[in-house]
Amino acid sequence: MSKINTEMSALMQTYNRFPLTLTKGKGSYVWDEEGASYLDFTSGIAVCNLGHVPEEVKHAVSEQLEQLWHCSNLFHIPAQEKAARLLCGNDFDEAFFCNSGAEANEAAWKLARKYMYDQNKKEKTDIISFTHSFHGRTGGAMAATAQEKVHTGFTPLMPGFSYLPFNEETVTEKINPEKTAAVMLELIQGEGGVRAADKSWVNNLAEFCSKNDILLIIDEIQTGAGRTGTLFAYEQYSIKPDILTAAKGIGSGFPAGAMLAPKNIAASFNHGTHGTTFGGNPLSMTAVYATISAILEPGFLEDVKNKGMYFQKELQNAAAGYEVEIRGSGLMTGMAFKETIVPLIDHLRKNGVLALPAGPDVLRILPPLTASYMELSAFADTLKQSLNEWKEGE
Repeated sequence: MSKINTEMSALMQTYNRFPLTLTKGKGSYVWDEEGASYLDFTSGIAVCNLGHVPEEVKHAVSEQLEQLWHCSNLFHIPAQEKAARLLCGNDFDEAFFCNSGAEANEAAWKLARKYMYDQNKKEKTDIISFTHSFHGRTGGAMAATAQEKVHTGFTPLMPGFSYLPFNEETVTEKINPEKTAAVMLELIQGEGGVRAADKSWVNNLAEFCSKNDILLIIDEIQTGAGRTGTLFAYEQYSIKPDILTAAKGIGSGFPAGAMLAPKNIAASFNHGTHGTTFGGNPLSMTAVYATISAILEPGFLEDVKNKGMYFQKELQNAAAGYEVEIRGSGLMTGMAFKETIVPLIDHLRKNGVLALPAGPDVLRILPPLTASYMELSAFADTLKQSLNEWKEGE
């Protein structure tokens, strides 16, 4: 396998890249420039939920390529309307489209503050998020992210953001209703170690927010688009978000982010309050509509749930004898070890399988939602082999 000489590269070295150059992808597999294939259970970090180059999305985008690539949001874009109706479902009324998850989260806290301003509650500006969270790397999204490693070198951070302990029972006692505009929460923290929010804790938090006129923002950047077995993870909780953000898997690799809200809250984003040049462009919106349509096909999400339960059992069998905690829902899985897992990821890659870290000691596994049972079993078999190689090499 080849490795780019970073000393000669014209790229800023903001990524600690794997020693791979990928040139082709189809379904659950990718190929490098030397023709070697890899079972890709990174899915582009939960982006390629329908696998690489899904035919239904490819066909729809190819047709759109012949018609119109870009136009300003000052014009009506029919593909936006179609995608918005699908994503909003029964719980939301309107969508704002952008290019990424970070942009969606920026839009969410801006909308929360603007809504409070419009309600004559100008003192309610604080945004609260939770330890281990990750909401993006732009200014506001970084300030909402409660991870010191993300902040290092970028202080002072944007003011108005504070953090509370994730899953702590008494957390509502630390929230000032007079100052707080919104609480921002991931139901499963992806970058933070694939940690799931306790359902009773979430329900209590949502009830507190509702009683105290605090907006509940649910960040579904990584958990959305069917990843956990429902279109959005909040459907597995007894809550209804005031604002929801989505990105990654909604566009099958085309840059797309979305913020969803009910009409009364969305009304605060009136003319000129927020915008984007490329967000909601015809190509991305066509990809979103085709992707979400496929995910909402009868039986698809039920199949994801069944595969998720099957896969966790396979992983448990593969890791028998090792001290590991298996976390997650649907096909969003984390395996928490007691030591750094970088060598394990290297062994997996050398054995033809790609996976990711979620912190130093958590193996993050994100198969395409279309992965077959045979492919799920193949990953588990390779994991068992790689675990044994890892331990033998110590």
